[in-house]
Amino acid sequence: MSPDARPEPERDPVPAPAPALTRRRMLQLMGTASGMAAGVPALAPLLGSEGVATQGAAAMAQATPAATPAAAASALPPDIPPWMLAWGPLASPYGERSPYEKGVLRIPIATTFTDSWTPLQDLVGTITPNSLFYERTHAGVPQIDPAQHRLMVHGMVERPTIFTMADLKRFPAVSVIHFLECSGNSGSQWKEATLKPTAQEAHGLLSCTEWTGVPVRTILREVGWKPGGTWLLCEGADAAAMTRSIPAEKAMEDGLLVYGQNGEALRPSQGYPLRLILPGWEGNMNIKWLRRIEVGTAPWETREETSKYTDLLPDGTARQFTFVMEAKSVITFPSGGQTIPEPGFWEIRGYAWSGRGKITGVEVSTDGGETWAFSTLQEPVLPISLTRFRFPWTWDGRPALLQSRAIDETGYVQPTIAQLVAARGVNSTYHMNGITTWAVADSGEVTDVYR
Repeated sequence: MSPDARPEPERDPVPAPAPALTRRRMLQLMGTASGMAAGVPALAPLLGSEGVATQGAAAMAQATPAATPAAAASALPPDIPPWMLAWGPLASPYGERSPYEKGVLRIPIATTFTDSWTPLQDLVGTITPNSLFYERTHAGVPQIDPAQHRLMVHGMVERPTIFTMADLKRFPAVSVIHFLECSGNSGSQWKEATLKPTAQEAHGLLSCTEWTGVPVRTILREVGWKPGGTWLLCEGADAAAMTRSIPAEKAMEDGLLVYGQNGEALRPSQGYPLRLILPGWEGNMNIKWLRRIEVGTAPWETREETSKYTDLLPDGTARQFTFVMEAKSVITFPSGGQTIPEPGFWEIRGYAWSGRGKITGVEVSTDGGETWAFSTLQEPVLPISLTRFRFPWTWDGRPALLQSRAIDETGYVQPTIAQLVAARGVNSTYHMNGITTWAVADSGEVTDVYR
């Protein structure tokens, strides 16, 4: 050894640093065990014998004893819920909702299965999810290959044209938010004997969505629409060949040829791959599976606008071409089929809408219409769209009669059922926009009543 060399002093081995305790690291460690019983105690030797990490593991082990099975552990603070202690499912090709929400469903008509109603009382916000948007069909849902679907535009035009879906999607598109309502929605409310028990069953042929497509006027101008053509015949590709006469003025104003709904393609039951949307007008005119537009000078007087979708009056005459869905509202909480758990403060809430434009106010009564007070409208308040209203209410535990009435920007005020019956009788099931009354019993049970 060189005289200048010095032996290195003996040193204790330096332990490798423990991995930092992050949320991801903690979940990874816990996920390797089969539940809390095996996962929590295993943290101590893996994370070290002193410092914050060990204290955290000890606290977790104390909060959730090792002998307690995961399924039996408390999920309430300060205990650690079992879903924090293991990895959940990873990303999927198409999103699913929580299994705890699977009771929120449409209700099909059991006799014909041609309709299914939106669960209005279970929704939040104003946009209806595609999977809960109401359905109405006349011959079931056609299974259409979009590559083979065509839209033929002919009649009083300079250039009769057949468009593919790819052709239509080349034109500039727009997106709008509008409600859609079947003209037969709330038809059960005309008579006391036919009242339905819940908001869904009485008013669920109503939904609201974002529609994306090409303005009708764009296509009519493309084919050289002749100004003398004042009516359009629009035909669907279902087995019923659902057909309606449409005033060209309305179609040119705000009609849309729609292929998108809430950011994705239309669902088959909503007209995939193409449907007509006429904002604010009765649902049956918004032809689904649209295959043909013919331009003419007069209505075609089809089955769906003569023997169907007309309003039979007491004198035997019928109102025809009652296109617009007038201002309307419904309380969704508290509403039929629900129970108020106890007296005290509750927020009355619901929907209002009008086919003529914006809702400007919604009044609420808790005494069957004896007195009224304005509710708060939740933004955004959009034209021809569902509008949320909210009203603070302290229930004293005694019987109450809850009502709402909508006012739109034209000044129209939603009428009572008695006013509608006095004007039109009870021979029709269409265009019922009368005020709904929910009766609250002293037990808190809510039912539909006729007033």
